[in-house]
Amino acid sequence: MAFLDYVLQPPAYGWKHENGDLVKPTPKQIFAEFFSRLNVFKNRKNWLAFFSWMKVICLIPFFFLFIFKFFSLWMLLAAFVYSMIVMGTHGTIWYHRYCTHGAYTFKNNFWRFITHNLTLQIIPEEIYVVSHHVHHAKSDQPGDPYNAQGGFLYCFLADVNHQPMNQNLSEADYAKATNLMKHTGVKTNSFAEYQKWGSMASPLGSVLSWIVNWGIWYGIFYLLGGHALACTLFGAAGFWAVGVRTFNYDGHGQGKDKRKEGNDYNREDMSINQLWPGFVAGEWHNNHHLYPKSARSGFKAYQVDFAWYYIKFLSMIGAVTSYRDSKKDFMEQYHKPYVEGKKTVCNLKEEVLISE
Repeated sequence: MAFLDYVLQPPAYGWKHENGDLVKPTPKQIFAEFFSRLNVFKNRKNWLAFFSWMKVICLIPFFFLFIFKFFSLWMLLAAFVYSMIVMGTHGTIWYHRYCTHGAYTFKNNFWRFITHNLTLQIIPEEIYVVSHHVHHAKSDQPGDPYNAQGGFLYCFLADVNHQPMNQNLSEADYAKATNLMKHTGVKTNSFAEYQKWGSMASPLGSVLSWIVNWGIWYGIFYLLGGHALACTLFGAAGFWAVGVRTFNYDGHGQGKDKRKEGNDYNREDMSINQLWPGFVAGEWHNNHHLYPKSARSGFKAYQVDFAWYYIKFLSMIGAVTSYRDSKKDFMEQYHKPYVEGKKTVCNLKEEVLISE
């Protein structure tokens, strides 16, 4: 078996049937797996998934304070910008294009640290990065950790049910897994520590980093706008943390083929380009699956890409030393041939009409 076939912890219901078809678990099976994997009393190796959702739960009181105490049109606007654009774009910049695909390189650790901490820390890098490599290798196939054909809950709770790393890797395979993370700057456990905790991340280091990150950002928001702004933006981060879990279900057509000719050129999976995630987070998903290692995914003129603008800006000031930009190749290999083909068809139709 290839490494990516078993690097993730398989759910109790499995990835596929004996005939190779995707296992589509019932909601009862999905929730049973979800709560079982969050149970740190049953198995301390469940700590990372528990920690990830604990941070989301900690943001709920801030969301209610925003709604019931600090709500105003200005605070609503601030919440919208922070959750939809700032948090969304940072997810694309950091988790997606850098941590997973290495689409660009930083000049030094300082700029990597700044980019890492541009927003509140919520999603553990380990859960995102390792599983996302599997997603690209098995997109819309059994074993894809957020296969849209499994249904909404299959994707929504994937960070607990399907994305965590296998807790029983050999030392050689654990070294392969840590190699996927080495450029991120996230300190990884030794193999002995991994055997104890079932993760690359250290519990103590993760908790300390979380406390410092949230503490600094609450202080900054408080200085800018008091408790009202701080609670609003923390609540907005919580809204994003829940909402982002719906993306891969929608981004792969909700399990149906929703690809459009002239818009979605990648035909290897069901990923689609959507205006909303594209505009607010630079997540032109079909383009990304076509060129996963590109630092830019917004290739067409209307495809706004804030994540790319940030990376390009860092390049201009010397903070990013190299990046991949696949726009030229996309235009030459896909878009221009499509446009020329459409023109040819139109011309032929006109000639037929004239001859008749």
